[in-house]
Amino acid sequence: MAAPLTADGFVSALRREGLVVVEYDGWRTNNRNHKGPWGAVHGVMLHHTVTYGTRATVDMCRYGHSALPGPLCHGVIAKDGAVHLVGYGRANHAGLGDPDVLGAVIAERRLPHDDQATVDGNRAFYGFECENLGDGEDPWPSVQVEAMEKASAAVCRAHGWGAGSILAHREWQPGKPDPAGPGMPTMDVLRSRAARRLGQLPPAPPPVPVKPVVSLSRLVKAAEADRFRAGTPVSYAGTAIVEAALVDEGLLAKRFLDGHYGWTTLEAMSAWQERCGYRGRQLGQPADGIPGRTSLTRLSLKHAFAIAA
Repeated sequence: MAAPLTADGFVSALRREGLVVVEYDGWRTNNRNHKGPWGAVHGVMLHHTVTYGTRATVDMCRYGHSALPGPLCHGVIAKDGAVHLVGYGRANHAGLGDPDVLGAVIAERRLPHDDQATVDGNRAFYGFECENLGDGEDPWPSVQVEAMEKASAAVCRAHGWGAGSILAHREWQPGKPDPAGPGMPTMDVLRSRAARRLGQLPPAPPPVPVKPVVSLSRLVKAAEADRFRAGTPVSYAGTAIVEAALVDEGLLAKRFLDGHYGWTTLEAMSAWQERCGYRGRQLGQPADGIPGRTSLTRLSLKHAFAIAA
């Protein structure tokens, strides 16, 4: 968490990192601050523009378009690696994103999957738009990727942040693909490169996951008993493993991932059983929400948990 750098501090940080910086008239005061605050800032977000040509790309990011007023970022990173400064302050680049991702950026821990769009990212992040058609075919020159690494590291260095404060638009807002394409490394690789530039050790690779185990018999007992118990008691902790899988399937709202096999979880499991080809939602019917081995096995194969008796 930090107050944004001054505009002079921002451009100085970029140049100290060895970047070629192009300043446009009025960039220091081109912003959307009348729509809300910029800051506290927590990280650096990278995008691609879905445009062709540096001049057209810079103009679009500087002024915006009919559906989205500019500026659309703070800096445009061109194909040749130059950084074109078009705005400073609140910019229309991040939109709404996942609060769990924001928490992970703040803590500089591994980012979770983004599945919500409820938190204002325009307030919280610096934004660099990177010139690319975004069609999966337009290549990313190595000099441009290096500039993305340098620009991200420059801001992190100026704030005393680590490389865990760097993220992609696709890691923030569900449904966004950017940046991606031939020559674009994964974000884990780019963060590792930025970490080395910052004089840090690259993040350790995640541990090899050990599959959690769900007891079918204990899960059935929870399904049969929990819905009749007052409140949201947890009679079997393994219920939360199954609920997490149902959340990923879009069948259970995240707020109900509580380990309690209540009526809401029962309905979600019933919906999964119907996906598996069973019919009927009444108790005693094949899709009644009481877990069975066949439907639970199909869920476990998709979501990497094991089943015990």
